[in-house]
Amino acid sequence: MPLFWLSVGFGCVTASVLAIAAVGLSLQFGITNYVNFAYGDFMALGGFFAYVLNNQVFHLDIWIALVIGSLAMGGFAVIVNRLILGPFARRFSTSHYVLIVTFGLSLIMLNAAYSIWGAQVRFYNMPISSALTIGPVRFTRNQLIVIAIAVGLMLAVHAMLKATRLGKSMRAMADNTTLAMTSGIDTKRITTITWFLSGTLAGVAGTVLGISEGNLTPASGELFLFVIFAAVILGGVGSIYGAMGGAILIGLATEISAAFINPAYKLDIAFVILILTLLVRPSGLIARPGTT
Repeated sequence: MPLFWLSVGFGCVTASVLAIAAVGLSLQFGITNYVNFAYGDFMALGGFFAYVLNNQVFHLDIWIALVIGSLAMGGFAVIVNRLILGPFARRFSTSHYVLIVTFGLSLIMLNAAYSIWGAQVRFYNMPISSALTIGPVRFTRNQLIVIAIAVGLMLAVHAMLKATRLGKSMRAMADNTTLAMTSGIDTKRITTITWFLSGTLAGVAGTVLGISEGNLTPASGELFLFVIFAAVILGGVGSIYGAMGGAILIGLATEISAAFINPAYKLDIAFVILILTLLVRPSGLIARPGTT
């Protein structure tokens, strides 16, 4: 099979992982209005929650471990917001202080993960899946499941935002928190739910990243965080649909480029796209209302 089509297959899988992570980060940013630099560590911790359930404690099937571990990560995100990030956000009117706190939180979580699981590479306990050819592209069974999970979650997020009262409340808060509060929306409850959803998506993204990469380390999420930011900024910061589109473009671009350049430099393509986006269209492909 030509290398180009193999890279397209890898690009679809990378785009799927990116989409899950980018949508989770965009949901949180849209409601809180600050970027969580510890998001990559949320991903890694969610991946290790699944690893513990899959390898160390109950020896659950990896897909069951993914669900339970991701929900646990959602609960952890809520606790972090209640005890650490929320109080800082309420105390300081500008987001710079909270950004510093999230950076410190990232260092704490990373070192805690190293202390618990060590620096060695970990592997999920899962059967080796056979390759399937779909047209000119080849996937493994696990890769197809990862893509299906991403598509299902994107459709679920779309349905939630468009057809549910929760989604309409979240969109109202993203547009204007003060106006949403005066309209009777329980902003504290919506913020808590958003953190749970964002943390859960981070857990899913961290686990499927470990599945698609074939290994897991405490630094896996941090190494992937820059690519997530590139996808979010390309799509438009705070735009859910922009994050989806940016993830597809960045995922395909980085993997397809590996067919023509040294694969060690494929992530540099995301950096180039990020720079071009900031120079040509800083608001991204799909700008949030009120941005230019």
